[in-house]
Amino acid sequence: MTGGGAAPERDAAWVVLETPLPPVELAAFCRETETLYRINPFLEIETWQTPEPGRIVASIRNHGNGQRVLLDGRSSAEPGHAWRIVFASGAKLCTRFAIEPSAAGSRLTITDEYRPRRADDLPAPGEVDQSLHAWGVSLKTFLERDRRWGWVPLYRLYMRRVWLPMKPSARRIMFLVLVIALADVALVALGLAVYWLELLR
Repeated sequence: MTGGGAAPERDAAWVVLETPLPPVELAAFCRETETLYRINPFLEIETWQTPEPGRIVASIRNHGNGQRVLLDGRSSAEPGHAWRIVFASGAKLCTRFAIEPSAAGSRLTITDEYRPRRADDLPAPGEVDQSLHAWGVSLKTFLERDRRWGWVPLYRLYMRRVWLPMKPSARRIMFLVLVIALADVALVALGLAVYWLELLR
């Protein structure tokens, strides 16, 4: 996975990730826009509405830059497996998603483009979204786990109905609880193994 800053000819940032999914399957997954945004570990989605097809209205707290924003966007398809969400207001002009085939399966590029400004204008504090790279990392991890564990009954239902609707902080706490619980189970199993080995002597 790679990421970058603004290209010379435009005010933009992007992240590129390789996924094991074929392009058609990845495109179908990414069309679940709310799920896609909830995977971003810096975004706390307070409300999410789709008042009409292709339109998104959401209230989001971005812990990456400390801003609460009203996301009012419209999605539009582009040639191939590509589409963009154009925002009605704010520093960010649009977010573009482009999918291409790759040796591993497919390659997803997420690009945030910002509204043009004069060369002497400085970005307002917090207006640049710092969560893009973390979004790419989390999305890649989510897709890999989904492909590995999706066959387990109720796994996908749990991830979409329970895990993703949690606040990012709640997910981190839950993950720590699970790690501690697994460590406890491992210690108990180790203790039982030592006990039985002593009995067999």
